[in-house]
Parts: sequence; structure tokens; C-alpha cells
Amino acid sequence: MRKLRALSLLLLLTGCGAPRAFQRARDADTLEAYRAFLREYPVGDEAEAVEVRITELEFEEASKLHTVVAYKRFLEAHPDEPQSRAARALLEGLRFNAAKEAGTAAALRQFLRDHPDGAQREEAQRLLKEAELKELSSTTDTQQLRAYLQEAPDDPRRLQVESRLDDETFARAETAGASQLFAYLRDFPAGRYREQAKVRLLELEMEGLLVSGLLEEAEARVAAHPLGAKLKDFPARLARARAERVALKNPEPLVQFAQVGHYLRSIDDLRRALLAPDPMDRWQAAEELGQHVSVKALEPLVEAFRSGRNPLVRQRALASLQTVLRTLPKPVADYEVAVRLESLREKAGSPELYLTMAALLDLSGRMGEATAEYQRAFVPEDPDPVVLRRWVQVREERRQSFSAAVAARQLSLWSLRVAREESISPEGGIPLAAARQLCAAVENARFASETITRARKANTEFPEDLDSFALTAAEALKLAEARLADAELLLREKTPGARTCGDDAVRERLESAVSQRRDALRSVGTKLPRLAPLLLGAARERDPSPEIRAEASTQLSALGSP
Repeated sequence: MRKLRALSLLLLLTGCGAPRAFQRARDADTLEAYRAFLREYPVGDEAEAVEVRITELEFEEASKLHTVVAYKRFLEAHPDEPQSRAARALLEGLRFNAAKEAGTAAALRQFLRDHPDGAQREEAQRLLKEAELKELSSTTDTQQLRAYLQEAPDDPRRLQVESRLDDETFARAETAGASQLFAYLRDFPAGRYREQAKVRLLELEMEGLLVSGLLEEAEARVAAHPLGAKLKDFPARLARARAERVALKNPEPLVQFAQVGHYLRSIDDLRRALLAPDPMDRWQAAEELGQHVSVKALEPLVEAFRSGRNPLVRQRALASLQTVLRTLPKPVADYEVAVRLESLREKAGSPELYLTMAALLDLSGRMGEATAEYQRAFVPEDPDPVVLRRWVQVREERRQSFSAAVAARQLSLWSLRVAREESISPEGGIPLAAARQLCAAVENARFASETITRARKANTEFPEDLDSFALTAAEALKLAEARLADAELLLREKTPGARTCGDDAVRERLESAVSQRRDALRSVGTKLPRLAPLLLGAARERDPSPEIRAEASTQLSALGSP
């Protein structure tokens, strides 16, 4: 009807002396001609008639192209015209055919989102169910399987999908390691692979004991465990470990000189030293304990990190944890971290425990998860210097110099506060704890100052801020050193021969041990040719020093050993 009125109006206008421009546009009857007319005469009866004709021509053009883009453009320009209904139907048909041809659940879901009330809705829903069933029968995407179960909790295929999710989750966990095996046990309380997961975890636990030389403990654990008989490879693995231990216990001096344990106090001695009254004994014990590449070194280090009062005890414990976990075989290290995280998750509720979880996640390479736990443990009004120091290290590793300097400034402020507040007086008894706390303040202030100096060299961003940070760090270092000198003077007056902050006897012994092991490994190839491959292999795999591992690898290559 509107078209008839428009044509009548055209005739009327033509008969009444319509402008020549309108007549020319009517004679051409093209979009270009009508649009040119509207540019000159946008208002008037002729303009209304032209707009109606433009809509007709644009719909004819979209129909000729017959594409999704063409119909979308027409509907965007003319959402309420008589042709719009036909355009929507044609657009729906194109999209439905495309989704049907694609045959994927994603394509059909998109169609239903675009046309929730369309004429093809029921057919699309039927095809969607078929596509979902087909995809679910072959997919290995556990997220897709979980999403489907959440979206369709009452679907009759639920048991089939749950079974497939069980299969795929365990298959991934089996190759991913201990953390995913524990996750599988949590998420699938009735999973069909629960026993297999527990057997694999037991295997990892036993491997940790074997590589740590704890053969009798491993043997007793397997014998007593209900699943011990399922460890089919354990007898052969135990036999190999026994043969290796016999060879490594050879009394030949060169054999002993090549092994790190020859230079260390025992783990039991170091555990006792971690309880010594002097914090220096504790932090030196924590440092030395990190040279024992053994699963038995982990728990005392975790406890020292968690409960230590002096920051240097906790810093040394954290560094030693990193050394041990990096040197243990990765599957074993992952197991040792995972089993502790499982325990902590059940009881975590204090900043100390959150911080322990953060450190374990951090040292196992899961920094994204660690960051969240660090934030939960962080107390802005009383920042932890160990955490601040770790943040500096992480940001420098990421080449975020200014961010590292910001954390370093916070660390220098901590040192400044300790230097100002730590009480030292002849009336207060022997100032041992104060001296050791000031030692931590000096070390951290020096670390902060060095970090800010590097940032000033590497970063031109916010130079005024970095200059201010440097002044704060310098002030903290100066005051902390002065207060430490006062405390240690008083300490030596009351206890002649007392050790001071610069006592590095343990570190020097450990550094000397590296040199001696290197010399021994360079000699075993010629002096002990039969034992050389074993000694070098053990050093390459389990020595805590990267330098020694590299040397052992070089010597093995020279021998032609893999």
C-alpha cells in the first residue's frame, strides 16, 4: 500500500511540474541517482517518495547478493521497513544453513543466540543435541566436558559424559604429575582410577626416598602399605639403588671427595642446629641443609621458613628449599611440594600458613597461584622482609626494574625501622638477639641499595623517584651498620670471642667443598675408570651446585658416556 501511495505521489508530482532533478532521478531509477537527489533536496514530498524507492532498491540489491553481510547492512539501515521482515527471514536462513553445514555445537549455539525465536529454532536445537553428543564422544577437552555438565545437569547422557571426564582427567593427571593426581582424587571421590592414582603417588614417594639414599625406609614403607604389592618395578629399582649405594660408600678417598655429603654435617645434626639459641647457628644450619639433596631436608627447611623469627634464618631456608627442589628429580620435587600443599589446604588459615603455601607454589614454578597466596599473607602495616626480598628477585627476573626498586624501597624502610627500634643497652643483658636482628637489617638494606642502583642504571622511567629511593636505602644502610657495630661491640665485651655478623665460616666451607669436588671429579676418569661413570652420573644428577653438575656433564662427555 505504501508503495502504491508513493507511486501515486510520483505521478502527481510529475504531473504538477516536479523539479527537473526529481524527474532525472526517476528516469534513471538507480540508487546513485536518488541519493544524489536527496543530497540536493533532503526535505519535501519528493524526498519522502525517494526514500521509499531507495529502501526498495536496497532490498533488491541485498536480495541479489544474498549474503549475511548484505542483509545485516540492510537491517541496520532499515530496521522497521516492510521489507525488514523478509530480510530477517532470509538472514536467518543463511545463518542456519551455515551452522548446519558446519555441524559443530559452537556454530549451532551461536545461531540460537542470534535467532532465539527464529523459525529454525526447533530444528537447530535438535541438531545441537546431536552435535554435542558427537563432540562429547570424542573430545579430550576436560573444560568442555565440565562446562556441558554444568549447563545440562539433567541431560540423560550425564553418566556417559561424567565417565568420559573421569577418563580424560586421569589420563592428563597421570602425565602431569603429583599435583594433578591429588586434584583428581579430590574432584573424583568415586573415580574409577582412584587406586591407580594412589599407586602412582606411592611410586613417587618411594622414588624420593630411593634417590635420597633412604633405602631401608622405602623398603619398610612398601612392605607395610596396602598398595605396596602394586609397585611392580620397585624390587628392581631397589636393587639398583643398593648397588649404587655400595659403590658410593667405597672407602677410597677420591670417591668420598667427589660427593657433597663428605663435606656436610648430617641432616640430624643440622636439624638440631636449627633449634640453637643463636640465630646465626640457625641460619647457617639452614644454608648448609640446602646442600643435602634429600627429601628429608625439606620438612625442617619448611618449618624454619614458616616459624623462624630472624629474617636471615627464613631467607636461608627459602634459598635452600629452592636448591633442594631444583636438584631433586622433577617428578619427586613436584610430589614433595604437592603433598605439603594438600596438607596445608586442609588447615591454612593464618598468614604463616598462607606464606608457606605461597613459597611452595613459587618454588615449584606456579607463580600465578603463588602471587594470590603471597597477597593473602602480606600485612601492609608490618611487611615481611623475606617476601619483599623475593618480590625484588621475581621482578628483576622479569626485567621490571622500577617495580623491583619499589619493593626494594619497602625493604629498606623495614631495615630503617629495625635499626631505629631495636633496643641495645648494657642493662639489657647480652644483646645477641638484637645483634642478629640488626645483622638482618644490614644485609637487607645492602640488598635494597644494590637493587635500586641497578634500577637507576637500567631505567630512565621516574628518575626522581629512584633518586629518592636511593637516599632512603643509603640512610637505612648507614644507620643499620652503625647500630650493628654498637650491638656487636657490647656483645664482644660481655662474651669475648662471640661471632659477629661477618662470620662466614660455613659458607666458606661450602665454597671450598665445591672446589674440592670439582678437582676430584676431574681425576676420577683416570684414577678410578670403573667407578667414574657412576660418580660422575651421581654428581650430574644430584649435586646441589650447578657448577659441579656442569663439570660432571663435561667429564661424562669426555668419557663417551651418555
